[in-house]
Amino acid sequence: MKIGIMSAAFPTQSFEQVLDFLSTNGFGSVELACWPAGASRDRKYGGVVHLDVESLSATQVDEIQGLSQEKCVEISALGYYPNPLHDDPEHRARVIGHLKKVILAAEKLDIGVVGTFTGRPATLTARNWQETIDSHFAEFLKVWPDLIKFAADHNVKIAIEHCPMLWYDTWPGGDNFSYSPAILSRTFEAIPDEHFGIMYDPSHFIWQQIDYIRFIYDFKDRIFCVHAQDMDLDEEMCYQHGILSAGIGVQQRRVPGMGRVNWHEVVKALYNVGYNWVMNIEHEDPNWEGSVDQVQQGFLLGKKHLEGFTV
Repeated sequence: MKIGIMSAAFPTQSFEQVLDFLSTNGFGSVELACWPAGASRDRKYGGVVHLDVESLSATQVDEIQGLSQEKCVEISALGYYPNPLHDDPEHRARVIGHLKKVILAAEKLDIGVVGTFTGRPATLTARNWQETIDSHFAEFLKVWPDLIKFAADHNVKIAIEHCPMLWYDTWPGGDNFSYSPAILSRTFEAIPDEHFGIMYDPSHFIWQQIDYIRFIYDFKDRIFCVHAQDMDLDEEMCYQHGILSAGIGVQQRRVPGMGRVNWHEVVKALYNVGYNWVMNIEHEDPNWEGSVDQVQQGFLLGKKHLEGFTV
């Protein structure tokens, strides 16, 4: 299994600089961040551009593929994680339009996977939780069947990351509808297309108290790619605020080996279901931020831990 990175932790580095770091340090893969060029950073780790899909020429395609082969670093996925179900119709149309451009870029580069979110409306006007889920599912059905068909027409798989995107400014619903096994199952029943699947990341299940190992077995046919991110919990916040805070202030993102994910069990389960491709470290650990060198050290720390379980 190849160990790589999701590139968004290097917002100031070029594509070439990222590949140099990966090649020099024995990483085997990368998911390239593909936000719109020139757009403001919509959040921390958002707005990063290591591949400008707006201006991707045939010459650039050849150069990118050549450099990837030269450095022995596989571009395993293109990543763009916006909110395609945003309440503002203009915002929704803009991010869907860019997501389609990312899909077209993946086709040009012969990259089989695009990682993204389903998104979620912010409105919580229904009378109860289930009615809210139902209303958001109705919005999902307005957007995603056509998007998956578009991806399938271009031979690209869509891998939905199941992060709730729940922050202080998105509480209590979060920005991503597909956060739980029940909701993911419902979306796959509605869109059974083989091009529609999961960007598996065990960290998001830690604070939700969802069995992240069982999930691998239950969704084995839908796991297209893997983010290796760890999660710790702030026990004082857990005590002071409990589960009704819905994770606000409780989550502590960590590089692999520095949190509560049992990576030996994760890798074993992935091998057991036949997944033996890439694990891209998603680095959002504040202990390893502040400079390019610190971020690099965080990636290397995570890689060293994962190497104990992979071949």
